[in-house]
Amino acid sequence: MPRILLATKNRGKLREIQAELADLALEFVCLADLDPLPGAVESGPTFADNADLKALHYSTLTGLWTLADDSGLEVDALDSRPGIFSARYAGPDADDDRNNAKLLDELTDVPDEKRSARFRCAMSLAVGGEIIARSEGTIEGRITFSLQGQNGFGYDPLFYVAEKGCTTAQMPPEQKNAISHRGQAIRAMKQILLQEKFRS
Repeated sequence: MPRILLATKNRGKLREIQAELADLALEFVCLADLDPLPGAVESGPTFADNADLKALHYSTLTGLWTLADDSGLEVDALDSRPGIFSARYAGPDADDDRNNAKLLDELTDVPDEKRSARFRCAMSLAVGGEIIARSEGTIEGRITFSLQGQNGFGYDPLFYVAEKGCTTAQMPPEQKNAISHRGQAIRAMKQILLQEKFRS
């Protein structure tokens, strides 16, 4: 069975990606399944650039087909921050709680109608030191005034989707995956994977 490396240690991302690709005849491994590798330097100015950098880095190191994503939150009132720094918004050792606390603090005086935001995801597939496919996804929402919901990860408890009447952390995983930025990107990538012969 062909193997694809999912270039992340984030268990939340892994669950979402594997759920969408579960019916493919592929074996998935993630970075946590391998011996420790040097980390990719995510120095690009955009999500797409950083997805490319990660996919190329780990594909070159392992020789495996490598699927990488870079994703994050853009808040209009903060000039699109945290953006590519979403995972480390509160500092290099930040966790979800600290990132969410910083975001809420920065938006303290921002009214509801100006708290528009979006999640973006860029995904890249590399083999043999070459990017062979890319996909993207976006979902619009707004930032709440407090944490709501226990599902998901990252900024999900603060990201309210008006048409669903709840945050992405209040949605069952299958509902979130059906509309999320990462769900959109992985479904587009899935169509590409279905067409590939996974040549060695």
